[in-house]
Amino acid sequence: MPTEQAKGVSEMASVKLIPEDEATGKVKELYDEIKAGLGTDFVPNLYRAMASNPEYLEANWRRVKAIMFESKRLDRLTKEIIAVAVSAVNACPY
Repeated sequence: MPTEQAKGVSEMASVKLIPEDEATGKVKELYDEIKAGLGTDFVPNLYRAMASNPEYLEANWRRVKAIMFESKRLDRLTKEIIAVAVSAVNACPY
């Protein structure tokens, strides 16, 4: 009998998401900054998954800020449309 992977089903790694109400120190500060920067009242799972390594979370958030907010070559909406299009072309399940 074929295994799940042999059938073309891949398994995704399990990563503990750090809930906002459990965030402290640098992670809490970054969560607040992320929510303010994105204009949301929640932290997206992408960032919650990175929060178990605060330095990694910070580096990635700084990169997103530099590309999406600080660089003015394209407006933010155009950048977000490009990101969604690239995800769709790559059949990204997230």
